[in-house]
Amino acid sequence: QDAFGGETAYGDFNSDGYDDIAVAAAGEDVGSDTDGGTLAVLWGSASGITGTGVTIADPAPSSHDSWGKNLAAGDFDGDGKDDLTVGNTSSTVYVYKGGINTSGTAGGRYTIKPPIQSGGTARGPLNLTAGDVNGDSHTDLVVDGFETQTDWGWNTNYYLPGTASGLSTSSAQTLKPGVITAIGDVNGDGFGDIVSGASWNNTTDDGTTIPDSALGGKVNITYGSNRGPGSTTGITQNTGNVPGGSEKNDRFGYELDLGDINGDNYQDIVISAAGEDLNGVADTGAVTVLYGSANGLNTSSGAQYFAQSTAGVPGDDEKYDGFGLDTKLDDVTGDGKADLLVSSWENSGNGAVTYL
Repeated sequence: QDAFGGETAYGDFNSDGYDDIAVAAAGEDVGSDTDGGTLAVLWGSASGITGTGVTIADPAPSSHDSWGKNLAAGDFDGDGKDDLTVGNTSSTVYVYKGGINTSGTAGGRYTIKPPIQSGGTARGPLNLTAGDVNGDSHTDLVVDGFETQTDWGWNTNYYLPGTASGLSTSSAQTLKPGVITAIGDVNGDGFGDIVSGASWNNTTDDGTTIPDSALGGKVNITYGSNRGPGSTTGITQNTGNVPGGSEKNDRFGYELDLGDINGDNYQDIVISAAGEDLNGVADTGAVTVLYGSANGLNTSSGAQYFAQSTAGVPGDDEKYDGFGLDTKLDDVTGDGKADLLVSSWENSGNGAVTYL
């Protein structure tokens, strides 16, 4: 239960021209510290990842567990060297700046502390996502977490801009909810757009209303600008001509990813509804593809919808398959266009990956 590889991030940390990989084992026991967690950086080379690297030691093991449970990399201070953010079970995120040398020493280190819960089930950040939202060539950071401002502690995301001094908490902005987050230029204006999936229903089982949520799940798109996050658009399965309809426990927004599928230089999005029921089959799952345009994400036309019952897609709709358990848009064939990968529980948990 070490969970080695459960979280990764890549960047050229030693400035040798090759990307390196930071790899966490957040469940690893460190001596008598159960689930203390470990973090390693494996060096890249002309032959790929070498398998050798350095360990980034937890600077405060008695203050938290699961060192490395969240990772994100980027040049947050704009000095030309990749930095690494590291999460744990507390609300404190550590930032290693100025690169990391072959002895495992960073150019410097500082901490940021977004207003998120560290106790209970929250246990620190839910996700860390890096990207340039305001187009200033400094990488920015989005922190997904449960906020501490209300009695319920609903999920809220926070935008921290990168500056010459590093990530700025004094200029942080509150974003719409979502646990799964990606940053990419959907409308081609040169600014990164923040896309987050809030896959829960809009009420709890006891009838309590959940803010900024929707029946069956919702995806929030916050468009970037030179001032940082701008306007936000919420998308559900009842929006425009988005395929399907919003139904309880669809889990629309359970997973998502961005990539340019059709090569038009706009980032497109795949959104999973892992709890979708189809033709009387419970939780078989489905994914929706929406295309970027100069006007933003197109919900009026061109959408595609894939399930295992879709012609040409391998397999069949089966109970609890959860098609869309994870989704990726990556250029597998090297033709400059993103391909779609969808995972599922498939056959009572044996698992499968579908490639389109």
